[in-house]
Amino acid sequence: MTGYGKATAVIQNKKVTVEIRSLNSKQLDLGMKVAQQYREREMEFRSMVQKSLQRGKVDFTLNVEEQNTSEAPTINVNVVKSYYQQVESLRKELGMVQVDQQATGAAILLQTLLRMPDSVSVSEEEVGEEEMEAVTRVVAQAIDNFVAFRTQEGESLYKVFSDKIANIRALLESIEPYEKERTEKIRQDIISRLEQLPVDYDKNRLEQEMIYYIEKLDVNEEKHRLDNHLKYFMETMDAPMDAGGTGKKLGFIAQEMGREINTLGSKSNQAEMQRIVVKMKDELEQIKEQVLNVL
Repeated sequence: MTGYGKATAVIQNKKVTVEIRSLNSKQLDLGMKVAQQYREREMEFRSMVQKSLQRGKVDFTLNVEEQNTSEAPTINVNVVKSYYQQVESLRKELGMVQVDQQATGAAILLQTLLRMPDSVSVSEEEVGEEEMEAVTRVVAQAIDNFVAFRTQEGESLYKVFSDKIANIRALLESIEPYEKERTEKIRQDIISRLEQLPVDYDKNRLEQEMIYYIEKLDVNEEKHRLDNHLKYFMETMDAPMDAGGTGKKLGFIAQEMGREINTLGSKSNQAEMQRIVVKMKDELEQIKEQVLNVL
C-alpha cells in the first residue's frame, strides 16, 4: 500500500500543492495537514481520501504559497509594546541589568519581540466558493494520481505473485518422485534394523504396523490442499476487489499455504523433499512481504 500522489495549481495568485503519501498498515491511518484558509473543507477532503484509500498509513498535506503579493505583513504595534512592557517589568523584578541601549542590543531585543506570537500579522482575504471548488479539484487530481501510482504498482505485484505461485506449484509437483522413493526407503530401513536385533518378530504384524506408520507420513492431503490454496490465490487476484479489500484475503490464503507447507516439511522425512520444502517457504515468504502492498 505504499503510494504517492501530487497535484499543483495556481489559484488566484496562490500556488496550491496537495501531496498524498502512504506506507503499509492493516487499517486506514489518515493524517491531515491543511492550510488555515482551507481548514473549513478539511472534513470534505478527509472523506474524499477515505473513499479511495482503504488501507495504509496516509499523510495528506495541502500547502499554499502566495505569489506576486504586494501586501507586506503588518506589525501589531500595541502587541509589541505590551510585550516590551512585560519584559521590562520582569527585568526589574528579577534585578537584571537593563538591556544595552546601543544599536546592537536594541536590535536584538526588537527582533525577539517581533518573533513573539501575534506580533506580526498577514491579512487574509476571505476564500470564495469558486476558489474553494478549484482547491477541491486539485485534491481530487492528487487522489487520482495516487490511485494511478498504486494501479501501476499493482500490475507489477500481479506479475510477481503469478511467478511465485507458479514456482511453488512446480516445486510441489517435483516432490512426487522423491515421495515414492521415501516410502520404499522407510520400509527397507525398518526391516534392516529389525533383522539386526537378536529377536524374532511377527512379519504379518510388522506389515500392519508398517502400513499404519507409512500412512501417518502420507502427504497427499497436504499436497491437495496446498494446490487448492494456490488456485484460490490466483482466482482472488483475478476477481473484482470487494468492499473488504483483496489484500487481507490474500494474506489469509498465504497463511493457509504456509500451514500446509510446514506440515509437508514435518512429514517429509527425506532430505531432498525437505530441501524442496525450504524453497517453497522462501517463495511464500516473498509473497507474504508483498501482500502488505495490496489493498
